[in-house]
Amino acid sequence: MVFLLIAVRQVGRFNLRIWQIMLGGAIVVLLTGQISPSDAVHAIDPDVMLFLFGMFVVGEALVASGYLSCIAHRFFARAKNPDQVVLFILFGMGILSALLMNDTLAVIGTPLVLGLAAGRRISPKLLMLTLAIAITTGSVMSPIGNPQNLLVALNSGMASPFVTFALYLAIPTLLCLGVAYAVLRWLYPGEFLPRVYEQEPAPACDARLMILVKIALAIVLLLAAANIIASLLTGSMLVTLPLIAIGAALPVILFSHRRFEILKAIDWYTLVFFAAMFVLMESVWLTGFFQSFVSGAMLSSVPLLLGTSVIISQFISNVPFVALFQPLVMQAGSGTAQLMALAAGSTIAGNLTILGAASNVIIIQNAEKQGVTLTFFEFMKVGLPLTVLQVLVYWGWLAVVG
Repeated sequence: MVFLLIAVRQVGRFNLRIWQIMLGGAIVVLLTGQISPSDAVHAIDPDVMLFLFGMFVVGEALVASGYLSCIAHRFFARAKNPDQVVLFILFGMGILSALLMNDTLAVIGTPLVLGLAAGRRISPKLLMLTLAIAITTGSVMSPIGNPQNLLVALNSGMASPFVTFALYLAIPTLLCLGVAYAVLRWLYPGEFLPRVYEQEPAPACDARLMILVKIALAIVLLLAAANIIASLLTGSMLVTLPLIAIGAALPVILFSHRRFEILKAIDWYTLVFFAAMFVLMESVWLTGFFQSFVSGAMLSSVPLLLGTSVIISQFISNVPFVALFQPLVMQAGSGTAQLMALAAGSTIAGNLTILGAASNVIIIQNAEKQGVTLTFFEFMKVGLPLTVLQVLVYWGWLAVVG
């Protein structure tokens, strides 16, 4: 019912938000005894909640200070036509998501692409899709690009996760970003017609807040770099993700004169969505329904793992899917190629439907606050052919290197 309502998004005269539907599903399983209150509380992952809260603070401060607009103005001033705008978003945001995690880029990138859409007279739906695809696809090639990759990297005992992910997934990921451009151009031909852009004036900035934002971003980049170096030297992460996010948010919370304005403006609805999703997904897992379909062939075959990851992640979310499947894959004696297939399939699942990735939900809910939305079927119109092509790319590459 939750899946159906998110697809339709309307009941009679009422237009429902994604967070409202997910919260309703969580309340139903609690009231009907599908999950106990104590299990529901324990199902909510505090690390994920703290990480999202911290990065929401940084993202909101980045927008409120005007620093995001200044960066975008300098970067996209070089884009002379819609093709270049889409390519800059795909490869710029895609590569950046490998370092800053896709959910973070979803927060930061949504107001950026909506501003670009208005200033460059391009469909906001096209640029929202471009952003969602870029940060989902780009995050595949790094162990810190998304939460499910982090689970694979840390729980599999990889000696050097960054090297392993780069070897198995970097080249096909860059190819898949190129495939995404081709699919978007095919399905939105009218948006790529040549047009003349007027030179836009540089946006105004809050100088005091911008200093704190630069400090926050420096903390994120330095700690991410420390994690990369530690991973290369020791094979393990040095600083946890929640600590990175909270550490980056603290300068804004402690020293900004606009702290209460920023805290009020962060996306609390998405935090509610995540908490409700954890409860509902835990209830789904307790049924054992999906586990009953797992077979030995599924756990050892790269194409079956890719396909299974893409499909099941639509219903139960990619993070809990990986949490269950990874130990099963390792118990079956499968190799690195199978683990990489699990990581890639569960991540590009986000390109098939809105429900395939939390970053999609973040983008849409942030855009809805500005009066722009993207329906389930508008997303899937692009996502279906794109995901099929990307699965073929990863399958082919993993067959060669595996």
